[in-house]
Amino acid sequence: MLEIVCFTFNGFAENTYLLLDEATRATAIVDPGMYSRAEEQTLTDYITKEKLDVRLLLNTHAHIDHVLGNDFVLRTYPGIPFLLHPLDLPTLRAVPTYAANYGFPAYAPAEPTGELAHGQAIELGESRLRVRFTPGHAPGHVVLYDEAGGQLVGGDVLFRGSVGRTDLPGGDHQTLIKSIKRELLSLPDATVVHPGHGPSTRVGDERRTNPFLT
Repeated sequence: MLEIVCFTFNGFAENTYLLLDEATRATAIVDPGMYSRAEEQTLTDYITKEKLDVRLLLNTHAHIDHVLGNDFVLRTYPGIPFLLHPLDLPTLRAVPTYAANYGFPAYAPAEPTGELAHGQAIELGESRLRVRFTPGHAPGHVVLYDEAGGQLVGGDVLFRGSVGRTDLPGGDHQTLIKSIKRELLSLPDATVVHPGHGPSTRVGDERRTNPFLT
């Protein structure tokens, strides 16, 4: 079974996730938004207390609020793979050009060591995630689907009662809606969506009530 633990960090109230395989404690860190020392300590204290075995760093996409902690994670857990969809590499590499303007002058960049691709299986102990490609909010956006657990980490694609913004570089509203309908609304109604901001929701609830989808 895969347990998903959420922390909310930085001024954008971004959701950082730990995906941990309950049997082996193998863990992936997804979208680390830590910027302050206190936020970094909050994450590492939990990992230490729960005796988690950090094995992967994953980014659903590379907007600044989702990547602030990449460098810290890689320095704290050296040698773990860092995976990102290649279409979001330009998004990631642009962050240093505007980080200070957003109030993050100490942002330290980090380069992926590997790629995420649609349909890719990610093994995490005895658990498995499947990558689904969901562009629209960002060119290389992906979501991470845990079929056995009926849940996914959705980044900034689908929120409770809303969808991701598309007015940032590389965004496109029609592409986003198509991604949601193809890759999320095709899942069972009971599937829990853990978004990049705000509370979790369920696919069926959004199918029925989300004003952007009805």
